[in-house]
Amino acid sequence: MRTPILSLNRRVRPASEPRARTREGDNLHGAALMVISVVAFVSNDTIMKLVSQTLPLSEAMFMRGAMIVCLLWLVARRDGGILWWPHAARDRWVLAGRSIGEVSSTVLYLKALQSMPLGNLSAIMQALPLLIMLAAAIVYRERIGWRRLLAVGVGVAGVAMIVRPGSDAFDIWSLMALASVLLIVLRDLLTRALGPQIQTSTIAFQAALAVTLASLLMPTEPWRTPVPSEAGLLVVAACFLTVGYISGVATMRVGEVSFVSPFRYVSLIWAGILGFVVFGERPDGWTLLGAALIAAAGLYSIWRETKLRRGAA
Repeated sequence: MRTPILSLNRRVRPASEPRARTREGDNLHGAALMVISVVAFVSNDTIMKLVSQTLPLSEAMFMRGAMIVCLLWLVARRDGGILWWPHAARDRWVLAGRSIGEVSSTVLYLKALQSMPLGNLSAIMQALPLLIMLAAAIVYRERIGWRRLLAVGVGVAGVAMIVRPGSDAFDIWSLMALASVLLIVLRDLLTRALGPQIQTSTIAFQAALAVTLASLLMPTEPWRTPVPSEAGLLVVAACFLTVGYISGVATMRVGEVSFVSPFRYVSLIWAGILGFVVFGERPDGWTLLGAALIAAAGLYSIWRETKLRRGAA
């Protein structure tokens, strides 16, 4: 019998989910890594938004991507090399689908980033954990209680407050941001479907390579030689993105997820600060309220899962 998606009486975690063992200080270490990760990602977004105002987006994507591909290639070599052709046909199809999702979500995200306020876009992206949780329940039949299902609804309502369908705030860029979120959900579901023999470094390298090559196919204005300030900013963006990837992976391996995860919402504060300082953006009341709803829904979902796990300990 299949496990129901919505479990009204869930009180314990499955026996197959062992309780994580953490040493003293691991939680603080993990929280620091989470803060570093989100700050690095938002800083990268800020630089890409700034550079793409003067440099063609496809050129900026290619230059940044080329640097990241080189860095990830070195990481993959350390892990034993890149698996170019997985033995299982299923893994090959899943990797191809994941690369398509990666390319599509990245292009749409960066296009939206060019024209949307940084804080608005960052707030919309915070709905990702909630939507991934819902999608995992639908696709992989993972159980979620009605309270967390309600939290997903609150998070979606928060996104609706930010994009405001039917108002002047809702435009093609809002649609691109929403489409990017859904494609990232698809990408992450496909990632979970990959066999354990596929190294994380291989997945990251192939994704970065796909995005970099796809930038060559984007219709855009003619490329030009970047001025030193643009080239320097792209180098910094590549470094930020690499730090974000590495610290993001390390975060999930240090400390308790329930303790570390809430620190992801530091990105809302950092995006608001950078948006104001760099671009002079001032979020309106609807955006602030929507961001607060998304953060509250995410935090409640984390708290609820923590309570269930501790109740089963």
